[in-house]
Amino acid sequence: MTKQVSFSKTEKELRAALRKNINTAESTEDVKKFFVYTVQELLDRVLEGQIRVEYEHISLAPDKREGYTLSPILLRGRHFKQVWSTSDLPHIVKRMAEFAVKRYQHLEKHPDKTESKMYPRPG
Repeated sequence: MTKQVSFSKTEKELRAALRKNINTAESTEDVKKFFVYTVQELLDRVLEGQIRVEYEHISLAPDKREGYTLSPILLRGRHFKQVWSTSDLPHIVKRMAEFAVKRYQHLEKHPDKTESKMYPRPG
């Protein structure tokens, strides 16, 4: 039986900030940005600096089944593959993506509210 590594402690440490940032996001672009920054920090902590995780390696993908995509460059890395396949990391990223996608879809359905927050009209 293969040993499964858990990063749930790291997830819990980052979850509060992710929720706060995404709940205060004023646009779909903000949601994407906050998701990527959080996952980037998660991967940096988990991979312990052995792989440099760039902003471009991660994206929120509301149209995809998983809700996110990771770049082929990241996925091909030997160390990344090993950590990804022997841990709960895919589940953690999926949970973060599910939360972000819900907010993204809400903002997408209500662009008038988003615009009024970003560009308030005087009077």
